[in-house]
Amino acid sequence: MGTPKEPKPGKYFIALLSSEIDLLSAVESDLRAVLGAIDGRSPILPWTTSRFYEKEMGARLRRLFLSFEPLLSPENLADIKLAAQSIEARYRRAPCDGAGRRVNLDPGYLEAGKVVLASTKNASQRIYLRGGIFAEAALLYFNAGFHANAYTYPDYLWPETLDFFTACRARYLEQLREIG
Repeated sequence: MGTPKEPKPGKYFIALLSSEIDLLSAVESDLRAVLGAIDGRSPILPWTTSRFYEKEMGARLRRLFLSFEPLLSPENLADIKLAAQSIEARYRRAPCDGAGRRVNLDPGYLEAGKVVLASTKNASQRIYLRGGIFAEAALLYFNAGFHANAYTYPDYLWPETLDFFTACRARYLEQLREIG
């Protein structure tokens, strides 16, 4: 029989999606207030995965990943997803200005062996956390690299995204060594 113990802290990240590049610096400031200093950033990449968000958010969407310096408990994931939704709501267009969000924020965290995402939607591969928030392991790390699951989002498999997560993992392992 195993003995329950707290897991190691995780390295949190946010995936941002917006057609308004100018908006990203304001959103980054809000995210720093929730998650602390930014210590990693992907290139800003054109969103080529689908047109799903265009009606709500406009054309020429861009994807950006940010990671944050503080290591936090995995149990914070639901709170961080709810905080991200509050930030999205702060930048929402007025009802008369058209449809909805100007930025989409998807938080998650990385551990040595996986990348975990938060979602408000239930699905067969997701586990309920609390407060209407679910989690799923989107990438697994083995054989010296990240690998997809059956439901991994295509943009998480872009070479630039995998490079971002590989750099985050290296920094994460360094941070774990520093804290002992």
